[in-house]
Amino acid sequence: MDLAALTAVIAVAAATCVACWVLSLITKDTSWVDRIWSIVPVVYVWIFAGFAIGAGVDATRLVVMAVLVTLWGARLTANFARKGGYAGVEDYRWAILRGRMTPWQFQLFNVFFIVLYQNALLVLITLPAFVALQHPTPFGAWDVVWSLLFVAFLVGELTADQQQWDFHRAKQRAGGTLEPGFLTTGLFRYSRHPNFFFEQAQWWAFYALGAVAASGLGVVGGVLNWSIAGAALLTALFIGSTVFTESISASRYPAYAEYQRSTSMLVPLPPRRRRPHA
Repeated sequence: MDLAALTAVIAVAAATCVACWVLSLITKDTSWVDRIWSIVPVVYVWIFAGFAIGAGVDATRLVVMAVLVTLWGARLTANFARKGGYAGVEDYRWAILRGRMTPWQFQLFNVFFIVLYQNALLVLITLPAFVALQHPTPFGAWDVVWSLLFVAFLVGELTADQQQWDFHRAKQRAGGTLEPGFLTTGLFRYSRHPNFFFEQAQWWAFYALGAVAASGLGVVGGVLNWSIAGAALLTALFIGSTVFTESISASRYPAYAEYQRSTSMLVPLPPRRRRPHA
């Protein structure tokens, strides 16, 4: 049952990789992975949950995990859609990178990083559900705690996204200029990227749910098990992406350097005192 579920997930992921790569060649648009980012993890977790239900084991934890990831996917899909993500708009960062590389270099980057690495990561972040499938232990108090934390992080990201959306709408109404050019209020007063923080926090909470299932194995192999790779690599990806994004922001907005100095990059923290001349 366990290997059959994992094989099914890998088969869907392989088909998704091929589709993203072929579509990127046909359309000259490399944002196809972005468009399926919020969808395929939902499919993968429900595959694991479906196998548990079909096997007649206690699937409570897996169904809860699948529902949580479905809520995550619905929020991210809706936010991506309202920003024009499904209207054929390519991520501006890919366009910048394309301009910095030769055509063959960018195609290698497209195949190995955009398509293969990111799709592999979308499988890896869902593998705590595979751990839960392997260890169908009873749903307990710690499961409730991590599930509620997941929901709290989801609400935090929803709030940050709405604040950012409202700011950009106001910026458009102001003719494209609204000092200092970027959002510094609300949750963005405490973190330069609170939406990124809450996104990662959800997947660490998701990992914890799988760890609860395997906790009977002890600390190593249970609480700390191999499926931690997904959340860890996601965090590494976000940090790298954030550094690149901020290099673009700093080149556009003179005040961004002071914002970087006074405000935490990811983890929401009390802001440092801003310099008077800033």
